Amino acid sequence: MKSLLPLVKSYLKNSATVIQDIKGLTLPKEARLFSADATSMYTNIETNIGIESIRTFIQDNINDIPRDFPTDLFLEILEIVMTNNVFSFGNSYWLQLSGTAMGTPAACTYATISYGQHENSIILNKYKNNLLYFKRYIDDIFGIWLPPTAQGNAIWSNFKEDLNNWGSLSWVIENPTSETNFLDLNIKIINSKISTTTYQKPLNLYLYLPPNSAHPPSCLKGLITGEIRRYWTQNSPEDFQSILTKFINRLLQRGYTLSNLTPILLKAAATLEKSHSAPSTQNTDTLYLHWPFHPNGLNRRSIRRLYDDTLKPVLDYDNMQIAFSRPKNLRDLLSKSALAPTDESLVRNTLSSLINYPQQK
Repeated sequence: MKSLLPLVKSYLKNSATVIQDIKGLTLPKEARLFSADATSMYTNIETNIGIESIRTFIQDNINDIPRDFPTDLFLEILEIVMTNNVFSFGNSYWLQLSGTAMGTPAACTYATISYGQHENSIILNKYKNNLLYFKRYIDDIFGIWLPPTAQGNAIWSNFKEDLNNWGSLSWVIENPTSETNFLDLNIKIINSKISTTTYQKPLNLYLYLPPNSAHPPSCLKGLITGEIRRYWTQNSPEDFQSILTKFINRLLQRGYTLSNLTPILLKAAATLEKSHSAPSTQNTDTLYLHWPFHPNGLNRRSIRRLYDDTLKPVLDYDNMQIAFSRPKNLRDLLSKSALAPTDESLVRNTLSSLINYPQQK
């Protein structure tokens, strides 16, 4: 399904793409921003409408889809997934009767493409003179609205009606304004230019990993490096300094010390600076080793030494990368996402009754 995503004209990968798209824009004086949020999008995509939308989407874009794309098989499997989703509650098993099949890897992409057909064929064609920019990240929409010189309120009302004219899915749509929040961005119009800052929800508790957590040290390094890169991309230098100070103070409140954080912060800054230089060629002849992390277990240096002494002379790799994963926690053990193997007979009987349910009804 991911190969179809670029054909959705409103498709948005992340908020960084928004910044790249709008930072250099000079807006007309009358331009306004708006955002919209779907109400329970997954559960309100009616299965028959969603599947038919994707079928039409493929037909409308047939010339842009690879010739070897297995259309018939794909649509058949998609219908099986969306109409045979079984989940467990205690010792009982249930068949989902409506909405997007929850918990399946296809859910997000299915929601993006199915409503994307409505956007491609109706929204973006009908309002192409009013939408200077229109993007959607699954169930969140951001756009730049250009009001017409006449009947502005009526056309805006028609636009909202058309957004909601797709099955039982409905959108909470913000009226056009000079400032809005979208994903993790606060977006403003200042002197016909767009300015962004990082948006953080007022009720965010910032429950970062505590220092005594048994997670790999790379988790903290990755968190700091990722946040610094995101803050730098989304903010002006003045706002960056302010939000970075808040970030460090929140880590200190979780129990970290400046002596531990400073080396990681400096390395993260160096990584950010390096990323703006010319990209280096990555060695593809690399052996990747996935290893569960334990505070008292083998570290990278020990694993690398063992590899050099044993396997390196006989394996044809130029490099080795060690990726640590966290061990299972209480949530993994208590919140099962898969059917228990010991219940195979019960599952088999339940599935059999569910498959025969429509005929019996």
